[in-house]
Amino acid sequence: MLARLSTLYSGAADAARSPFDLDDDDAYRRWRDAKWASHPVRVDELVVDVADPRRLTPSEYAALLGRCATANMAIYRSPLTAADKDIPRRLAHQLGLNRLDANWLADDDGISPITVCDGDAAASAGERAAYIPYTNRPIKWHTDGYYHPPSRRIEAMVLHCVSPAREGGANALMDHEMAYIALREANPEWVRALMASDAMTIPERCDESGVARAAQPGPVFSVTHGGSALHMRYTARTRSIEWKADAATRAAAAFLEQLLASDAPALFRTRLEAGMGLICNNVLHDRSGFVDDPAHPRLLYRARYLDRIG
Repeated sequence: MLARLSTLYSGAADAARSPFDLDDDDAYRRWRDAKWASHPVRVDELVVDVADPRRLTPSEYAALLGRCATANMAIYRSPLTAADKDIPRRLAHQLGLNRLDANWLADDDGISPITVCDGDAAASAGERAAYIPYTNRPIKWHTDGYYHPPSRRIEAMVLHCVSPAREGGANALMDHEMAYIALREANPEWVRALMASDAMTIPERCDESGVARAAQPGPVFSVTHGGSALHMRYTARTRSIEWKADAATRAAAAFLEQLLASDAPALFRTRLEAGMGLICNNVLHDRSGFVDDPAHPRLLYRARYLDRIG
């Protein structure tokens, strides 16, 4: 596995030979071919059975890290079903994730309990109720923190399932590097357009005190870690986004929308059951709507990080 990962990222550590450099077709094609050869083709290839996510064995650690290196994500399956935030926190720490993004709707420890909230509950739950993740409604394709400035770029996240919904609540997943490849193969100029610093703008958010969050322009794709890593900032929502008004950007956005609505081989669908979780380098994902069991409401813990796995 480690030899294969070395091949996958050979030449990528040097910014001059980055596979994401649009002027370096040779580096891109070598990386693309290795990526295609190593990428999982079935969702069950992402799954790693873990006895205790809080204390990974060397083989469990290597399996999770290997899947994240080839597909930017892994799904772990464990017997631990207690409502214990230490499970995702300690798992993340073992994989190099330490800088939690303490967003304003998270608990004081920086981890968000993703469950249905209503406006009649406690104040914090009442605030959450206004946002789709805290309802049973479907969530469109996105990467987490797409509304954040570059200084708070969400590089990785853990989504740990304590209790699934009675029906629904499944996720579709796509490695953002595979979306990049699809775009670049279709038209490299679309990638160039989505790398512009003003390709996608999230309008300001206001509350009763005024502007709570300023408008946030930025790229969809950005190259990080000296050219060796790719970050994606994206949402399929239409009410909370403004695309740059040029032909290339609009065409690229339309292509992405069609890709994510397709049955592309790199698009996986799964449902996390109790004790399971997703750990990823902030890949593209959505969520279907669901129906709760009133006795055991759906509960997932979400931890978002400013670090990249490994």
